[in-house]
Amino acid sequence: MPKQKVQFMETVLRDGQQSLIATRMPLSDILPILDKMDAAGYASLEMWGGATFDACLRYLNEDPWERLRKIRKAVKHTKLQMLLRGQNLLGYKNYADDVVTDFVTKSVENGIDIIRIFDALNDTRNLRTALEATKQAGGHAQLAICYTTSDFHTIDYFIKLAKDMADMGADSIAIKDMAGILTPQKAFDLVTGIKQEISVPLEVHTHATAGMAEMTYLEAVRAGADIIDTAVSPFAGGTSQPATESMLVALQDLGYPTDVDLSTVSDIATYFAPIRDRFRESGQLNPRVKDVEPKSLIYQVPGGMLSNLLAQLKDQGQEALYGDVLKEVPRVRADLGYPPLVTPLSQMVGTQSLMNVMSGERYKLIPNEIKDYVRGLYGRPPVAIAPEMVKKIIGDASVVTQRPADLIKPQMPEFRQAIAQYAHDEEDVLSYALFPDQAKDFLGRREDPFYDVPEQKVSLSFEPTHD
Repeated sequence: MPKQKVQFMETVLRDGQQSLIATRMPLSDILPILDKMDAAGYASLEMWGGATFDACLRYLNEDPWERLRKIRKAVKHTKLQMLLRGQNLLGYKNYADDVVTDFVTKSVENGIDIIRIFDALNDTRNLRTALEATKQAGGHAQLAICYTTSDFHTIDYFIKLAKDMADMGADSIAIKDMAGILTPQKAFDLVTGIKQEISVPLEVHTHATAGMAEMTYLEAVRAGADIIDTAVSPFAGGTSQPATESMLVALQDLGYPTDVDLSTVSDIATYFAPIRDRFRESGQLNPRVKDVEPKSLIYQVPGGMLSNLLAQLKDQGQEALYGDVLKEVPRVRADLGYPPLVTPLSQMVGTQSLMNVMSGERYKLIPNEIKDYVRGLYGRPPVAIAPEMVKKIIGDASVVTQRPADLIKPQMPEFRQAIAQYAHDEEDVLSYALFPDQAKDFLGRREDPFYDVPEQKVSLSFEPTHD
């Protein structure tokens, strides 16, 4: 029996660089290699969404929309893909439906072909608006399952979730293993079960954090996965994805056909190697993110979250508490109904764990984001939170049971008015809607080189390094 064709989604322009260098790769590093990447035979290039939008405005002084348009102009044959946090879009809170629809529509208009849409709680109510907007705009809507483990998160649970997503109208389904904790056997069982229930393509995404991602991919492919996510070798491994070249050689040796050309990918790797070296020499590529972290299998903590927790403790001069904070993470996660540790829940659980340990008393300090989560403003927790925990965190405040976005009135008119002084088009307004301070500063500098950037207020840090 002939084996299925396996396609590759290349992540170096988004998740590969996001996982290793916190999305600091400027457009000038990307444009010269796009012709070669376009000719490699990839199913798609992931190059937008996740933290790229925020990083362009905050760190790179780039217009994220212009980045998309320039990449689209250079990539004529290969599909462009982005990551979207459902009703959160690229931020860390729910937006009104008009913002979601407008953002998705403009993303497709400016060049995106495939939008991978996920919800941190696997609450499918938070996916529907983005799904419908993607399809209405002519894009490919891929719905993603956030993989995690608990007594509740069984293989049957995920199979049912995939079937529900396909029934909603998803054009494809992705298994999104952001922490690199999907074991080879679980991958085989999960892919086998899902493929029996859906007819649309199935893509598998994992991270090399725990040291078993290649084995996981092999078993997923053996079970029938159609697409796997990899990063070209200079930006592969550690908290990133397995290397494209290595997986390509392994699968071809096993007899799986693919459209990807190994020689072309090798040329792409040669191009990115000195770019990696530059980031390594500047210190932006921390050697620790290339480490194998089997602890992620124990604590269910994504690699990027591990490095973020360590950095926060280092800033406080409390690195000795690292082990205690790691042990606290699964306890907080259990208290909060076992949310998958993906943006923004990973940052929220990590911050609460940090506060619990550093204050010496659990839940003495509680961020507003945790209170909003317990109130139901992010969606429905996978497991009901115990009444005594609800009481501890929000007192007698009521818990929202409807879709959170139903409580949000249309927001675009207000955003248009607020940024009218600097916005040239709807894309500028959307930048402001998602990241008001950063977008206003960027747009202000664009209009006036002497624009005075105000001092930023310090708030709960959400460094999105592990979508």
